[in-house]
Amino acid sequence: MSEARTDEELIASLADDPASVLRELHRRHAALVFTVAARIVGRESAEDVVQDVFLTLWDKHGTFDPEKGAFRAWLTQIARRRALNEARRARVRRAEGDEALAEIADGAILPDRATWEAHRREVLRAALETLPEAQRRAVSLAYFDELTSEQIASVLRAPVGTAKTRIRLALRKLAPLLAAVAAIVLGFLAWRSPHEELARDERALRMVTASDVVPIRLGPTGSMPSGAHGNYRARAGVPIAVLTTSQLPTLASGEYVAWARHGETWTRLGVIDVEVDGRSLLVAERAALDHAPDEVRVTREASVGDVPQGEVVLHSP
Repeated sequence: MSEARTDEELIASLADDPASVLRELHRRHAALVFTVAARIVGRESAEDVVQDVFLTLWDKHGTFDPEKGAFRAWLTQIARRRALNEARRARVRRAEGDEALAEIADGAILPDRATWEAHRREVLRAALETLPEAQRRAVSLAYFDELTSEQIASVLRAPVGTAKTRIRLALRKLAPLLAAVAAIVLGFLAWRSPHEELARDERALRMVTASDVVPIRLGPTGSMPSGAHGNYRARAGVPIAVLTTSQLPTLASGEYVAWARHGETWTRLGVIDVEVDGRSLLVAERAALDHAPDEVRVTREASVGDVPQGEVVLHSP
């Protein structure tokens, strides 16, 4: 039982059983971290620090050296540093005043939300890095490079059955890693819970590697580069869709927004966050997405409404 194991023994086994180990360490030490943080940033902001500390623990547990001190002392140092960072950020926010908030466009992602979204993407990438090379490549080809099982088998020069097996084993290993982060951040944030988003990411991973996924290709229009494209993937009866794009230019103003049309009704899939390499990944979960859309498009919007109004930059045939 975990109660009989020391903190140092638990942290040493975190990679083998991340979900249960992190839950146990959180149960033992969340109150301590909260107390340390509350002395520096106050009780209202302390919960955010607790979340940050345990996400850091999951990401950086390999740096803990028991020969340099006890786990409890090491965790306390992390908590203090994170709280001091939060206190500095709070001072900057107060100095900037309310004028900075007024400059944020209506519907834009606020800084704390943007920080979480960036961290969520990093968590997914870090989780993929824990996989054996063969499994990691198979999942990456399916999830990020939009390939079918047959295409993945061709790239890997392996039988289709082998490619599918590697993907299945990878998803089985990823599940507890995503669940581990979910267990830590559950209930901390006021917006859509990150644990729900990570669970959604896992469902999306499973969906895009299914044999009956229906891909829809999006081509460029207007001023878009000829190589710009998108790939929308969904599955009948599953209310989730994955849209990946490539070679979209960075916008000086406005946002890229993805849409799906069923008959006369438009469903907003979400705002596309283009990475530095020109690629993006958008996972949407809506009831309307459980059947194939009549049209998928990406538009450039000055402000986000309920229907597309801006220039169409990518669209399905």
